[in-house]
Amino acid sequence: MTTLPRRYHITTFGCQMNKADSERMAGVLENMGFEWSEDPNQANVILYNTCTIRDNAEHKVYSYLGRQAKRKHEQPGLTLIVAGCVAQQEGEALLRRVPELDLVMGPQHANRLEDLLQSVFAGNQVVATEAVHIMEDITKPRRDSQVSAWVNIIYGCNERCTYCVVPNVRGVEQSRTPEAIREEIEELGQQGYKEVTLLGQNIDAYGRDLPGVTPEGRYLNTLTDLLYFVHDVPGIERIRFATSHPRYFTERLIRACAELPKVCEHFHIPFQSGDNQLLKDMARGYTQEKYRRIIETIRRYMPDASISADAIVGFPGETEAQFENTLKLVEDIGFDLLNTAAYSPRPGTPAALWENQVSETVKSDRLQRLNHLVGIKAAERSQRYLGRIEEILVEDQNAKDPHQVMGRTGGNRLTFFNGDIDQLKGKLVKVKITEVRPFSLTGEAV
Repeated sequence: MTTLPRRYHITTFGCQMNKADSERMAGVLENMGFEWSEDPNQANVILYNTCTIRDNAEHKVYSYLGRQAKRKHEQPGLTLIVAGCVAQQEGEALLRRVPELDLVMGPQHANRLEDLLQSVFAGNQVVATEAVHIMEDITKPRRDSQVSAWVNIIYGCNERCTYCVVPNVRGVEQSRTPEAIREEIEELGQQGYKEVTLLGQNIDAYGRDLPGVTPEGRYLNTLTDLLYFVHDVPGIERIRFATSHPRYFTERLIRACAELPKVCEHFHIPFQSGDNQLLKDMARGYTQEKYRRIIETIRRYMPDASISADAIVGFPGETEAQFENTLKLVEDIGFDLLNTAAYSPRPGTPAALWENQVSETVKSDRLQRLNHLVGIKAAERSQRYLGRIEEILVEDQNAKDPHQVMGRTGGNRLTFFNGDIDQLKGKLVKVKITEVRPFSLTGEAV
């Protein structure tokens, strides 16, 4: 009897944290001798790394799962895994819904995948959703890019925003030590990576759970201190970080970004709503005035910095006037990029139970109006690039035009120009911008 080659396939939904987790789990599987398969139907281990921020991501998981569950009836040797936030939220209920599942594992268990799989191969159906202390990872992630890499610096979130399910599914904040983070970045530099993005659900909280306080009562390990600590790693040309929370965003951090040449002039700071009452209902812990002051401070230090954010429309109780406060904030600030979403009630969050839900019709109308404004403002922001010479880190070929390569400016604007990917991948190239669009640029190498 011939045995099938051991192949795995991972489908990732959701945020950058999930992408980073998927890369770590792929590393574990390759360590175990599995090969990556582009086609899930050719794989005998299938892993869905799920997201529960929006309803539609969750429905998608179930439809994918249904197809593979059918296949399992013909191929009992197939191993089906649901990882990530839906797994954490649903736990054993997932097994009742899809009895063909072998393993349900929350995001905190990504590094334990090998042990959990050994238990599955021994004939068990496993649910791993209990809170654990996140272990330092010894396996190497299988990274999707050869130029830019994610580096987790803090897991979990202690905030209690009333719409958000993340603290329930990703657990409490746990920071990695500065030494472990630097070691990972040094290794990336040696492997030829040029850019790292430091990741955290609430990255400004980094270090609060680590020991060490100055005599004045300041934490010794803040995100700012970490940026100074990892800034000079050889080989790494660019450092980014996400996602920031306005409540903890300090002038000291902005000053560090202005001072450290490798830190990109790009800030991702969600505001969620431009209305103070709604921000209070969301338990965000700041006002729109404070948010505006943060942006003013950034622009005082770095007039050219790119600013992106997240916003929610149709939060329970949102009136037309309150929505217009969001529009006004977007109009006044002029974001380079804004991720927008209509509020969708998530299980286990306070706001899901409130009776003042906004109708789907109103939500979709507001989302459309907001997106229209976002496009206009982004196009205005893009104008500043026209005729300028920008440094582009080349990441890949343009999928639509094989003569072009694509990369990003320090401010994270996608940029296309003619060139040979084999010669330019991973290089910083000076490019004169000849054409601007709301969310991307075209230019020619200088």
